[in-house]
Amino acid sequence: MLANVLIGCATMVVCIVLQCLVVALMLVYLQRSKAAHARRATFWRAARLLTETMLILMLGNLIQIAVWSCLFLRLGEFTDFATAYYHSTVNFSTLGYGDIVMSEEHRLLGGLEAANGVLMFGLTTSALYAVIQALSQQVLKQVRPRIASHFGDGERTLSAPASIPAGSAPETETPSAPPRFR
Repeated sequence: MLANVLIGCATMVVCIVLQCLVVALMLVYLQRSKAAHARRATFWRAARLLTETMLILMLGNLIQIAVWSCLFLRLGEFTDFATAYYHSTVNFSTLGYGDIVMSEEHRLLGGLEAANGVLMFGLTTSALYAVIQALSQQVLKQVRPRIASHFGDGERTLSAPASIPAGSAPETETPSAPPRFR
């Protein structure tokens, strides 16, 4: 049992390092992409960045599943990579079908892989959230000046004459069209 815990923890460390490298590479890519596309954020640019981010992060998770699959092959749990990869995908995603079960000798590794998967999907989710947050901030930086220019400095006041003749209504300001967002 202790050997399985040590093997599993070592594999988890490898996976954590791999996913951290993937996140770091993704951040460098996004920084370069931001510099290359410093102009306004559009729907399609944001969608492209989110798609690329998800694909890069998912690739990191798929590589980790392959690492666990190779471990299971090396331990003799499976005879072919496809079966080992399927089993690892089920474990890593915590789906847990149970249609393929490892031997009693190494079954503890399945639980460690599931724990690793939960951590890595959490890291993936937080990295994706950070990208969404950055895109939201970029859009808000673009929208705020347009709103401010539309409404002035934020203080809309209506001025009425000092003395209003009987029976006449005060003049009111007519609002202009709302700001247009692209």
